[in-house]
Amino acid sequence: MAKRQDTKKFFENLSGAGKSIGVLTSGGDAQGMNAAVRAVVRMGIYVGAKVYFVHEGYQGMVDGGDNIEEASWESVSSMLQVGGTVIGSARCKEFRSHEGRLKAAHHLVQRDITNLCVIGGDGSLTGANLFREEWSGLLEELVQQGLIDEKAAQNNSELHIVGMVGSIDNDFCGTDMTIGTDSALHRIIEVVDAIMTTAQSHQRTFVLEVMGRHCGYGMAFHFCFHFLYLALVSALACGADWVLIPEMPPEDGWEEQMCQKLSENRADKKRLNIIIVAEGAIDSHNKPITTDHIKELVVSCLGFDTRVTILGHVQRGGTPSAFDRILASRMGVEAVLALLEASASTPACVVSLCGNQAVRLPLMECVQMTQDVQKAMDEKNFEEAVRLRGSSFNVAVLNVGAPAAGMNAAVRSAVRVGITEGHKMFAVNDGFEGFYKGQIKEIKWGDVGGWTGQGGSILGTKRTLPAKHLDKIAEQIRIHNINALLVIGGFEAFLGVMELSAAREKYNEFCVPMVMVPATVSNNIPGSDLSIGADTALNAITDTCDRIKQSASGTKRRVFIIETMGGYCGYLASVGGLAAGADAVYIYEEPFDIRDLQSNVEHLTEKMKTGIQRGLVLRNENSNENFTTDFIYQLYSEEGKGVFDCRKNVLGHMQQGGAPSPFDRNFGTKIAAKAIQWISRKLKESYKEGRVHDTACLLGMRRRAMVFQPVVQLKDQTDFVHRIPKEQWWLKLRPLMKILAKYKTSYDVSDSGQLEHVTRVRPKKVD
Repeated sequence: MAKRQDTKKFFENLSGAGKSIGVLTSGGDAQGMNAAVRAVVRMGIYVGAKVYFVHEGYQGMVDGGDNIEEASWESVSSMLQVGGTVIGSARCKEFRSHEGRLKAAHHLVQRDITNLCVIGGDGSLTGANLFREEWSGLLEELVQQGLIDEKAAQNNSELHIVGMVGSIDNDFCGTDMTIGTDSALHRIIEVVDAIMTTAQSHQRTFVLEVMGRHCGYGMAFHFCFHFLYLALVSALACGADWVLIPEMPPEDGWEEQMCQKLSENRADKKRLNIIIVAEGAIDSHNKPITTDHIKELVVSCLGFDTRVTILGHVQRGGTPSAFDRILASRMGVEAVLALLEASASTPACVVSLCGNQAVRLPLMECVQMTQDVQKAMDEKNFEEAVRLRGSSFNVAVLNVGAPAAGMNAAVRSAVRVGITEGHKMFAVNDGFEGFYKGQIKEIKWGDVGGWTGQGGSILGTKRTLPAKHLDKIAEQIRIHNINALLVIGGFEAFLGVMELSAAREKYNEFCVPMVMVPATVSNNIPGSDLSIGADTALNAITDTCDRIKQSASGTKRRVFIIETMGGYCGYLASVGGLAAGADAVYIYEEPFDIRDLQSNVEHLTEKMKTGIQRGLVLRNENSNENFTTDFIYQLYSEEGKGVFDCRKNVLGHMQQGGAPSPFDRNFGTKIAAKAIQWISRKLKESYKEGRVHDTACLLGMRRRAMVFQPVVQLKDQTDFVHRIPKEQWWLKLRPLMKILAKYKTSYDVSDSGQLEHVTRVRPKKVD
């Protein structure tokens, strides 16, 4: 249900009239920077502010002139799908000097720019904070030198700064994901997937070097922020045999351990080996570990045919992923809101992502923690992680519902983590149908090799619910002595776990820990903001929309009507529309009538008078039983006659197929691992007379954290008729999509990021 009107805070109260905002990209480029620039420009103009491009980063600010150019709504058209940064980025030595910053201040005051949005890494953001701290002194100097008068100094007395982290390295404390990281991961996975085919053909070992310098994911053991990203997550996503990262140097003797692991994999008839090395990898003595050294090691010790591939700047290139476009758009709008709300006492802040929520953090706290990470590494303060092993239990895993890309990665993770925990893992083929038919067999470590990058469901999945087959399912649980269930799937999986839980009074066999992990392209499961498979589907939609828009570049005045999947859930249409830059999106959750359709046609008619002579309209497949895709296509064609022509495209099951995106591989791996660890804990803590009397849970991403929620508690949060949650977080993004498409609308900012402090979460000691 929506919040009561009086609890909402709308951005209409935040006027940008009389304000000027400068936006610049600095340091290394990252895919998604253009989406952030576009969002800042359009949101700034929307609230009545002037927005200026600062070309070539700080260098353009120092040089002034044409490098500081007022932006228009149309000037950021077609930027969403372009990689790199259209406004340019340059490293500027002059800005590091006092004289350079004095020049930059002069050029900003000339245009009354007192609000800066800086998109870059920690160096760029640190420079921006220093600039802000010196601002009043710089104005005094400019007055003394006669370059500006007292009135100009008074009118521009406060400089407000908001940062967005654009870096493929994901090396900044305070945000779960930086702009560009997901796209870089896409490039790595594309290369690895391609290499794996040739490696299998020749039984080769490939050593891949990825970017990331001293950054990745491992310092998450020290601080709760995701570093080590490119190397570690790409290793997770492609099922690499070995990974070497600077934050967690291997102990002495790692060479023998690695070679033994590679040899064992070959003995298990695995035809290839993948070793991923982060740029800057070191051993425990701070000695560099190079790809050439690893190649020589493998060849000399094992005699394997070994090749080295250094990805280099391929990782920075290409079109941004759907995730990066959405992240950058959300952050860009949040940055403008932060600037509008800033006061003299507000510290420079960074707009960050924590879980699925936008937050604002003091810039220098984030920078300080980022530097602390490097200091800890330099001091070789590495913590060892120790895994607990316990008693052995039988755990069954099955897929239920429609296939979703990433399911196989989740199954692989569950099986291998379960085996590591000491359990015997069982695979159930074809969902609950296979369960009652006895299609159950033990699944071992090697059985799931190579599953991570494969789409669909290798186990097989069906929509059959268990209610009519409870006797037979209970019998199979007895036969195989199943102690816990992991169900990976969509709405049918949710219903199935509820039915098994409800039958516990009659069937003692169902009194076992049950965890449901959401996996569906529709992203319609209550209790979770995200589902495995939804990101892959979004990328399929975004890629198709990019190609369709490109096809219209030669043919002006054309509108495309595109139908997406999702059942009654409008997630794919809405978020896909945001990522693709749609002009209108029709969904079930937001009822529309013929007047709305007419209004959209008129909006597109006005758009055709500008330099942007194309339109993109998305429709969810079940948005309205009468206003079908054909109806909307015919209406637009008729009403737009003489102004624009129309084309339609039904995307269909292409949204369900294909290899999983890096995000879905990683998300599936992590969430399944967490589910198995929870099962292990429950089995160890609560084992009584062969059964565990515990609630059946759904593991989902809720705002900032992964949360286990009893399925019975989610019953009241569910619209079972339309198979959607009663409250859906992404509906708050729809006004954002409309604003960026130049519609006048209301935007609830009561849930927008508030300034918080960075907190450190140290790991508990493990015996």
